[in-house]
Amino acid sequence: MSEMSEPRANMTGAHALAAALHRHGVRDVFGQSIPSALFLAAPHHGIRQIGYRTENAGAAMADAYARISGRVAVVAAQNGPAATLLVPGLAEALKASIPVVAIVQDVHRRFTDRNAFQELDHLALFAGVAKWVRRVAVAERIDDYVDMAFAAAASGRPGPAVLLVPLDLLDERPDLDAAAPRRSASLGTYPLDRTVADPARIAQAADLIAGAQRPLVIAGGGVHSSGAGPELIALQALGLPVATTVMGKGAVAETAPLSIGVVGYFMAPRGRSSHLRALVTEADVVLLVGNRTNQNGTDSWSLYPEGARFIHLDVDGSEVGRNYESLRLVGDAKLTLAALAEALRQRDLSGLEGRRAALEDTIARAREAHADDMARLVDLEATPIRPERIMAEIDAVTTPETIVVADASYASIWIANFLTARKAGQRFLTPRGIAGLGWGLPFALGAKAARPEAPVICVTGDGGFGHVWSELETARRMRLPVIVVVLNNQILGYQKHAELSLFGDFTDVCDFEAVDHAAIARACGCAGTRVESPGDLAPALHAALASGVVTVIDVITDQRAYPPITSFEGKDALAY
Repeated sequence: MSEMSEPRANMTGAHALAAALHRHGVRDVFGQSIPSALFLAAPHHGIRQIGYRTENAGAAMADAYARISGRVAVVAAQNGPAATLLVPGLAEALKASIPVVAIVQDVHRRFTDRNAFQELDHLALFAGVAKWVRRVAVAERIDDYVDMAFAAAASGRPGPAVLLVPLDLLDERPDLDAAAPRRSASLGTYPLDRTVADPARIAQAADLIAGAQRPLVIAGGGVHSSGAGPELIALQALGLPVATTVMGKGAVAETAPLSIGVVGYFMAPRGRSSHLRALVTEADVVLLVGNRTNQNGTDSWSLYPEGARFIHLDVDGSEVGRNYESLRLVGDAKLTLAALAEALRQRDLSGLEGRRAALEDTIARAREAHADDMARLVDLEATPIRPERIMAEIDAVTTPETIVVADASYASIWIANFLTARKAGQRFLTPRGIAGLGWGLPFALGAKAARPEAPVICVTGDGGFGHVWSELETARRMRLPVIVVVLNNQILGYQKHAELSLFGDFTDVCDFEAVDHAAIARACGCAGTRVESPGDLAPALHAALASGVVTVIDVITDQRAYPPITSFEGKDALAY
């Protein structure tokens, strides 16, 4: 008889915890054996452990898993130093609004505050990187606390919740009344509770948009979290041009006639939306959807028009109007956009329709101008290889089902600017919450675990990849065949170029010694290919996609190449 069918009175705390996780739809937990009692119980409840090598990578895997699956992800760790390594990943999830439940083993209850082995004040540790942190004190309340954790993570603005579980509690048998009511709720998907914005304000927003001469929508990552892509497309179909942030990329097809692409701090020449900057700066009404209006997304708050009327839709009222005073639409993006589109259909939209052909022509001509810029400014046959060539080859093999993941820094900009979202809902994962290096490979593994049938391609620099080489073994062991494209330029690219831009010089640790990342992959039992000629890129990508094994493609890249960041323009020190 399996533990799932045993009477509740015979269950240990570990089995009660695993059963509660299963009830919430959890089938995968990212962990490294501890809490051991939980992971020994988990298979009896249909839950597998995905074994990371480092906790910071495990937290990033859980983040990506949640982004792709639409479910609350779970990561587990030991108390003390292991718990501290969860902090960076949970911080990213908090800032990016991704629901993750972290289960952290705590010391035996009798040893609390006695300087037990690896004892730490975990409540204080996680206070700044989680929405909710609690310690379950009695085994009989495990179900209650698991439900609270999932509700906290998935409701309102999603984010991390941390449940501290004392070691001895997992071995204890809860004193449960067999006749007492059992919790049966499943809280593992998000958004958990959808709410629509105030109807009166939706009507005001519809009036503003219908009466505007140059309206614009800028969609952020909240569109993906809400599953609001179809509603955004319906709004675009009414004649509204749509731009996105980096996290919002893929919310609409970038090939659509009214799609502007990603806007933000990389709209200099070579930027795909560089010739469409005026559509942003001259807009008179701007609808922000799930958009934090952060520094990078607004080009240090210089891009969005000063004289425009803003309408800000977000599930978190504290984000609405944070940087731009706005008509407040506080609610779920999916429901509220649907209501807004319906309100707009009841108004005179002849102005939008009348301007549509000219607007589509402007966007089409801007795309042609960008293609001309690329032909003029970038030698795609150069060696060392230009990152733009690498992106062109990845773009050529990418389908709407492909998930492309990037590390922080330049890698996120390369994929956001040079890859094409061909279908609404296509996913491009980037760590834009706090943008820490080393997220690329773990993000790829989390995405692959969530959607095993999807091809997953990771773009990372050699700086970021150096943080997480060890997770190649994880990928092989857990049968997560991802493709990792390493832009190997032997420098911390963004750091070196930013220092040159600001100071005309750079610190000495920006340069690396040569590393053969393909050899590292082979040493881990994975496939590894080194590419030094542009013509070898496409065959390497096709072979990796066909192989079904973890593959690292180590591309020797021009270290002088940098993305079209506006603040870098005209800086002579970068022409070194």
